[in-house]
Amino acid sequence: MLNTIVTILEFVLFFGLTIFIHEFGHFLMGRLFKVDIEEFGFGYPPRMLKLFTAKGTIFSLNWIPFGGFVRFKGEEDPGQSGSLASEKPYKRLIILSSGALMNILTGILIFSLVFMQTGIPDQNRVEIMQVAASSPAETAGILAGDLIIAVNGEVVEGMQGLSDRIQENLGKEVTITIERDNEKIEIPITPRENPPEGEGAMGIVMSSAVKQVSYIQAIPYSIQSVYEYAKLLVQMPILLVRGQMAPEDARVVGPKGIYDMFNQAREQDADVTTSQGSTPAVNTLWLLAIFSVAIGLTNLLPIPALDGGRILFLLPELLFKRRVKPEFESLVHLIGFALLIIFMVYVTFQDFANPIVVPNY
Repeated sequence: MLNTIVTILEFVLFFGLTIFIHEFGHFLMGRLFKVDIEEFGFGYPPRMLKLFTAKGTIFSLNWIPFGGFVRFKGEEDPGQSGSLASEKPYKRLIILSSGALMNILTGILIFSLVFMQTGIPDQNRVEIMQVAASSPAETAGILAGDLIIAVNGEVVEGMQGLSDRIQENLGKEVTITIERDNEKIEIPITPRENPPEGEGAMGIVMSSAVKQVSYIQAIPYSIQSVYEYAKLLVQMPILLVRGQMAPEDARVVGPKGIYDMFNQAREQDADVTTSQGSTPAVNTLWLLAIFSVAIGLTNLLPIPALDGGRILFLLPELLFKRRVKPEFESLVHLIGFALLIIFMVYVTFQDFANPIVVPNY
């Protein structure tokens, strides 16, 4: 029972922190552009208590413990001085997109922390996981744990590169350069043309090697990871239509589904800690990074009531100097918000009916 309570509290922090970071991005940019901010809330209303007031902004603690909110003065009333709606279009664009950008930046920073702990794929080395008995690899003295770095003096380019080189030299002696205990060794081996069923030409099971990187070195790989997630989000509808992605893999989840994923990731980290001693919470951190990026990217979609929907209404003003009537925009966002609520009720029902399972990262 105590463990369940602790897990729920950790999840509230996990979920709430991501939403809070999003709102904090809006808050920072609003302050930068001197937009009046009426309230910055920790959690969602109803209000529990008013913590303090600073520069005209009420900082409040609210009863629903997920995330937070920023209430700008006159969000849809350009007639009010100091209001969000009275600002120039480019300023509103920056303020509206700053929450999503803060989420994406947070995801990059967390991905970097994970890569620093786990390492990154090393495309110039292939790790030997297993060597088959009586195979050319065993005869040549190759051991599990060896790293293959070159064939006939040419650097390998990942597992596919190594496989291609071997296939080009079936029945011919080649020189494999391996790394063992930080020492390079050259080993002659003749890949067989007709290996036994279930074995390859050399008789090895290989895997991508990893190399350790510093936090700063990991940042480009984190940016690449965010780019891949963004590309997948854009391509997802096309992949679904083409049948290249299963519907369950593109499933939207609500708080219940996110809790299930969080709980499973936490258990996976606990299992690793039990078997290997103290280890970083890699699965939980990876999930937090994905969730943060997903919140950021989803909010940029041109859907009414989301930041992307509000940005969409800015385009006529940015491009043609013609502003959409605030009353019409408010009505669209109100309808969009109602539809989102209905959709989230459906998503939550699916989370209970078909609990999601998160893979090991």
